[in-house]
Amino acid sequence: MKRALPSVAAYAVAIPVAAAFLFPYAWMLSGAFRRTRDVLSDPLRLWPEQWNLDVLEDIGRIGGVPLWSFVANSLLYTALATVIGTLAAALGAYAIVRKPHLPGFRWLRAGFLLTVMYPYMLLVIPVYIVMHKIGLLGSPLGIVLFLCLGPIQFFLFEQFFRAIPKEVIEAATIDGASEWQILLRIVLPMAMPVTATVSLIGFLLTWAQWFPVLVISRGPETYTLPVALLSLNTELGASFQGIMALAVITTLPPAILFLLAQRRVMQGMAQGAVKG
Repeated sequence: MKRALPSVAAYAVAIPVAAAFLFPYAWMLSGAFRRTRDVLSDPLRLWPEQWNLDVLEDIGRIGGVPLWSFVANSLLYTALATVIGTLAAALGAYAIVRKPHLPGFRWLRAGFLLTVMYPYMLLVIPVYIVMHKIGLLGSPLGIVLFLCLGPIQFFLFEQFFRAIPKEVIEAATIDGASEWQILLRIVLPMAMPVTATVSLIGFLLTWAQWFPVLVISRGPETYTLPVALLSLNTELGASFQGIMALAVITTLPPAILFLLAQRRVMQGMAQGAVKG
């Protein structure tokens, strides 16, 4: 009985805390089917007075663009940015760990990690100018390339590669393996847990980005779901149902993915931070 008391106490604390965190999402889901006047008269009610489906018309087209276009853009941009960003972070981190004394590598690493503290808001003018100069302003490719930036992913890869015993790399070098063979046949197979974690983190972070997409885009045809949510708020004003419904659609995929993979994410973060 005494051994069960700590577990009972932990659940007694965890359940109310979990309910408190889930309440806003449940309220948002309920609000998608409640009229604005009903919400204002009874704001804490979770079960709709009547199921109002006018929201389907509100979010069916936003700015003349169908909803499925925003969903497709979000999935496409996030998938491409996650794959390219993970590959670039892995290659860059491996190169810096293996050849730290090459010219410019030390400054490159410092600049890359500096972006962790650099807010996106300060990148508006330089990003706009660069994308205009290279002809990618308003194009999906420009959006994907900017979303590939992943300082946290780079940091996790770098810390993991530094933790690999040097004897493993030296043994492969003595056996005549090239740098690419060492990377592809030895290092990356060892880094599969961190690679999976970096991919998940990249997906979660990229999906939520709205500011870079808004800066680079020239029209709603290249908008993602978060940007469409922002546009919905400005175009429809007080369309409470539309905002809540689109918010549910926008947050549902990353929420499900994180719930399914949260343990791996935490383990990968711990592995990547073994050595600082």
